[in-house]
Amino acid sequence: MNLKKIAVVVLILGTVISLPFINRAVFGTARKEVTVAGITERVISPSILASGFLAHEEEVMLSSEVIGRVAELYVEEGDTVSKGQLVLQVEDINFIASLEQAEAAVRINTIDIERQEVRIGNLENQYERSRTLFERDMIGSDEFEMMRNQLDLARIDLKSARERLTQSEAQLDQIEDQLSNTKIVSPIDGVVTSLDIKVGETAIASSTNIPGSSLMTIANPASIYTEVLVDEADVANIAIGQRVEIVAIAYPDQPMIGTVRYIANTAKIAPGRQGLSFTVKIDIVDAGEVTLRPGMSCRAEIFTRQDQSVTAVPLQAIIFEEDRAALRNDYFVFVNDNGVARKTKIEVGISDDEYQELLTGIEGDVEIVVGPDEELRHLLEGDELDARRLEQ
Repeated sequence: MNLKKIAVVVLILGTVISLPFINRAVFGTARKEVTVAGITERVISPSILASGFLAHEEEVMLSSEVIGRVAELYVEEGDTVSKGQLVLQVEDINFIASLEQAEAAVRINTIDIERQEVRIGNLENQYERSRTLFERDMIGSDEFEMMRNQLDLARIDLKSARERLTQSEAQLDQIEDQLSNTKIVSPIDGVVTSLDIKVGETAIASSTNIPGSSLMTIANPASIYTEVLVDEADVANIAIGQRVEIVAIAYPDQPMIGTVRYIANTAKIAPGRQGLSFTVKIDIVDAGEVTLRPGMSCRAEIFTRQDQSVTAVPLQAIIFEEDRAALRNDYFVFVNDNGVARKTKIEVGISDDEYQELLTGIEGDVEIVVGPDEELRHLLEGDELDARRLEQ
């Protein structure tokens, strides 16, 4: 009983599978309405797409090296500043008082050295008189030794006074440096892109592993560039100097022209990405009418080769077949052979968004089936075609 059921099932399946072939052999098939196109010469610019953002190459974030209340702000956000211009003043009353104390300490130590020098001069004269008297046996050796010890101690005191002067001068230099740090100046020519503190707030200096408070950010608007992340599989095709078309998200219809300036040597895992990526910096050569603002998201199309005129077919006409068992990938197209579909293996080269280079496989003036997709996906060798020429 079980064998009979199995035989019936096999018979039914065989009938279902063979029906299309029987139908084609006995009754023929309806013509497939397809669109065809000829093989043409096309200019193809192979490219790589990458996403990133606009940034300033020359940008500095100012912070304070001393702790103090902000006494004056001389700029506002958006102001243009020049290198060396005073932009902020931290309250300096305590630093001025410390400076006066340090200057007084230098003066006191200088006076102490002068006093020690005078004392040594007097002791040297006394020592010479004592030595003369000692040589004439007019004073004892104890008295002479005492005078010599006093002279040696005075000379040691002079050395100590000079060291104290050096120490006080170093403290004075340190306080003068701290006082100068209360005046925040712009290190570059640029524009104040952000202002992070107000008059009356306290500027905090940075310390070990603890960043200080940000005062403001100044950037050179002429140094804006594009930074994108390129997948490690594509970075080998990128070279410095390659042409780039950049499209900012805010200006989708106004592409900018740029060139590759820098390719990172080390890959990194970017947030939100699975694999490794390389940072690529692109100089903007022609921004057109786009108003560049750092932080804007953008898309960059990096053209990896010069424009080339090659024999090409539309991308939608190419069928890709993968044989994993044989580790082989093949490309095919359907050729219109006097109204009959002929599946033809081809070899392909470079491509862009619309066309693929045709290396070998087809010769002569032939028509390639390019669509529609629902027909092309189910097209078989030998199918009859009702072809309509695609205007190119």
